[in-house]
Amino acid sequence: MTETVLQIPISLEIPIGPQHPALHEPVMLKVYADGEEVVKVEINTGYNHRGVEKLFEMNSFYKGVFISARICGICNTVHANVYVRGIEQLLGLEPSPRAKYLRVLAMELERIHSHMIINAIMAEILGFDTLFMLIMRDRELVMKAKEILTGGRVLADYYMPGGVRRDIDDVKKDRILDILKKIRPRLEYYKKLFEVDPTITNRLVDVGVLKPRDITLHGLVGPIARGSGVKTDVRAEDKYEVYGEIPWNVITRSEGDSLARMLVRWDEAIESLNMCEYILTHLPGGQAVVDERKLPRVLPLGEAFTRVEAPRGELTYYIIGSGRDRPYRVKVRTPSFHNIINSGFSYLGYSIADVPVILVSYDPCISCMERAILIKDGEKKYVSLRDIVNMKRVR
Repeated sequence: MTETVLQIPISLEIPIGPQHPALHEPVMLKVYADGEEVVKVEINTGYNHRGVEKLFEMNSFYKGVFISARICGICNTVHANVYVRGIEQLLGLEPSPRAKYLRVLAMELERIHSHMIINAIMAEILGFDTLFMLIMRDRELVMKAKEILTGGRVLADYYMPGGVRRDIDDVKKDRILDILKKIRPRLEYYKKLFEVDPTITNRLVDVGVLKPRDITLHGLVGPIARGSGVKTDVRAEDKYEVYGEIPWNVITRSEGDSLARMLVRWDEAIESLNMCEYILTHLPGGQAVVDERKLPRVLPLGEAFTRVEAPRGELTYYIIGSGRDRPYRVKVRTPSFHNIINSGFSYLGYSIADVPVILVSYDPCISCMERAILIKDGEKKYVSLRDIVNMKRVR
C-alpha cells in the first residue's frame, strides 16, 4: 500500500488586486491557473462602497444632480444627464433645443476623453509608457474644451432640470472648434498605431475573444458589445436629447477580441469629434440657461426610468417621486455592473499575463459595483451580485 506524503494541487490560486500595479481601482480577481493557463476566475468587489443611492433619498432632488455627477469622475456629465432627464419626466419639463444641443456636446466631449484614457491605460499595462504619456498629454486638449463649455475640467456640474447652467458665446465656440481641429489628427494617429504596432497587436489580437452569443447571454453592453459585432447603442435606440437630429454612426467591429474593443473606442472618439463639430456649427438660438428660482420645489408622485449611452455602455436610472422635496428611491445601474461582474468566463483558457489586458479592455469602473446586504428580521444576509444580475429571488 502506497502512502501519500505530498499532494500537489492541479491549480494555483493567484489573487490579482484589490491593490495591484495593473489595476487603477480596487477590485480583486481570484485567478486559478493550471500552469500558465487560467481555469477559473472569481470576481470580488465591495472595496469602494459609498452609499450613493441612500444619499439621493436623504437629500433634495436638486442636490441629487450634484450627487449623481460624483458617482464617476470620468463620466460625470452622463450620470447627471440621465438623472436630470428622470427629474424632468416627473416635473413635466422640456429643455430648449439649444440646451439639448449643449448637453450632447458635453457628453460627447466626455466620451472622447474617457476613451482616450482607457486606451492610455491599456498602453501602460502593455509596458508602452511613452504612448501612455502621449495620449494623456493630448487628452488635456479635450479636458480644456470641456472646461470652456462647462466651467469644470473634470466635474462639470453643468446640468439642471429644464436646461443647463452655462451658455457659450461665439468666442468660446471658436476656441472649442480650434481645439477639436488640433485633436483630430492625434486621434487618427493613435487609431493607426493600435492597428499596426506589434507591441500592441501581439498582446491584444485574439485575446479575450467574445462571440455575439456571449454578449447577449451575459448582458454585456457598450463598446464590448459593439466590438463583437452587436449593434446596440442607446443613443440610436432612444434618440434622447438631439441624437435623432445629429448625423452619426454606430461603430461596430466583428473580431470580438481585446484589440477590437480598443479600436471601437478610437473610432467612437473620432465619431464623437464629428458630432461636436456639427453641434457647434449648427447650434440653435434661444435660451439654454434655466432660472433655478422658478423651478418647482416638490417632486410629484410618480416613477421615471431613463437611460443613456455612457462611454462604457448603457446607464440607467429609476426614480420614484415622493410628493416631497426628495425622491423616495433612486436606483442606478451602471454598465460596469454587467460588464465586469459577468465577465469571469472570458478569461478561461488564456494565460495569467492576459488577465490584466482583458480586464482593461472592459474599461472597468469599480465604484458602482457592490454587493448588497439584505436585512430581514434583524439578521444580515449577504447577496452576491451574480444573483442580483440574474434576478434570482432572495428569500
